Amino acid sequence: MSYPQLLTPAEKLADAKKLLSLPRIVVICGSTRFMTEMTEADLRETKAGKIVVKPGGDMKSPHELFSDPEEAEALKVRLGDLHRAKIRLADEVLVVGDYIGDSTRAEIAYARSLGKPVRFTHPEVDPDA
Repeated sequence: MSYPQLLTPAEKLADAKKLLSLPRIVVICGSTRFMTEMTEADLRETKAGKIVVKPGGDMKSPHELFSDPEEAEALKVRLGDLHRAKIRLADEVLVVGDYIGDSTRAEIAYARSLGKPVRFTHPEVDPDA
């Protein structure tokens, strides 16, 4: 007698999104130097009917939350974990900007390892092209 395979967490999430009739979810990735471009991409993707998640802020810009170096480093790690969770939640990834640094390159590789489609505002920077 064969037994049905249990659903993976990713399959359960996909089923839940369908049951809830959620629009596609796109996560914006890229260097935080492109925060203005990310805001523009957010507007365009939202206008297209998608739910958009993106980095919550730019740790390179001065802010009281980043003033203590130890706390800032711990926050950077937590924000990296949070962004990978956003990638897992999303149906697709949009990479913004004409530059790909190490962090963004790692995010692209992570998304692709999960089978997420990855689009680019500047396709010429795709590290796998």
